[in-house]
Amino acid sequence: MNLAPNTQVDRNRPRVGLNAHLLSLDASYRSAGVSRYIHNLLRYLPQVDEQLDYVAFLGPGHHPFPGWTQRPSRWRTENPLARIAWEQLAQPWAGHREKLQLLHAPVYVGPLVPPCPLVVTIHDLTFYLFPEMFRRSNRVYLQQLTRQTVRRSTQIIADSESTRTDILRILGVSTDKVLTIPAGVGEEMRPLLDPEPVRTLRQRYELPERMLLYLGTLEPRKNVLAVIEAYALLRQRPGFAHRLVIAGGKGWYYEEIYARVEQLGLRDAVIFPGYIPDAELPIWYNAADLFVYPSLYEGFGLPPLEAMACGTPVIVSNVSSLPEVVGEAGLTVPPQDIDALADAIQALLDDPARRQALRAAGLARAGQYSWRSTALQTSQLYHRILGDKSR
Repeated sequence: MNLAPNTQVDRNRPRVGLNAHLLSLDASYRSAGVSRYIHNLLRYLPQVDEQLDYVAFLGPGHHPFPGWTQRPSRWRTENPLARIAWEQLAQPWAGHREKLQLLHAPVYVGPLVPPCPLVVTIHDLTFYLFPEMFRRSNRVYLQQLTRQTVRRSTQIIADSESTRTDILRILGVSTDKVLTIPAGVGEEMRPLLDPEPVRTLRQRYELPERMLLYLGTLEPRKNVLAVIEAYALLRQRPGFAHRLVIAGGKGWYYEEIYARVEQLGLRDAVIFPGYIPDAELPIWYNAADLFVYPSLYEGFGLPPLEAMACGTPVIVSNVSSLPEVVGEAGLTVPPQDIDALADAIQALLDDPARRQALRAAGLARAGQYSWRSTALQTSQLYHRILGDKSR
């Protein structure tokens, strides 16, 4: 038996399993939003609720998570086909073997023959709303398996009210079956009082003192082209001297981003540092004057929340969950309106008092979210499904 340190199995406690095979250690886009969601459930669930017995199903190579019985698989589930096969073939048997009373599928898809009551988290429905932005194989898999999982689930978790509305509308689910539990922001996301980490980062990456930041996966849905087009307009204005940093791992269909920078003659003005490790994220947010995130669609939108938690003013698009998450603490613009985006950036750069007001509002707004709260609300849902057997 592979147990985390100080973990004891108590068969008298209800046993809950979590499929953590999409937890990624890669320096790539796979370590972004959904991986961090899984990581923080693994970190905080045992801290907020010791009345459940937790089992984590993991791929090979992960470090111990205190409070969890860990079941690493011999299947090479970092390969998508192997992971899908494990989810549908091996996971039901593993659930029976572990005598699970509840199974949580944290990323869209669970076993079509679940071994016990099933909870699934739906982070967004981009693959229905913007199917052209996905490779065909990914789109078909997510559309078909998500719909089937939803039908077989006892309860569905949505990251935002916006996503909950999409689930109800697109998947035809009853309202009492979908619960909104917002994602969180890590305690490490905060303003840095010591200037040295930012100074060191600027030296290492040759970053300018004045910079705009986009940070997220490079994929069509994130609308990075709008950031580039708005930046090109700003570069034509007298006195504009900020550089643009486009940070994040390469997802899919990202080639046009680099091509557009070349076409607009911005090679020397735009910096692509690539994937940013989690430990460096707060430093990047702190280093920027503004955070710009005009995504076409977000199920939640972690990067703007993290930027606000670090005291950086944000500009986001006015669609999907982003206004819900940012509230009045950031500026919103239509995602396709390049002139409006450029004007919003210019207006904030020209108005230090407004930036300071947004900084304060952003810090207060971000303070309403935490991964601990996400875990607590999730465990409360578990207990409702289990019938409060452990209470």
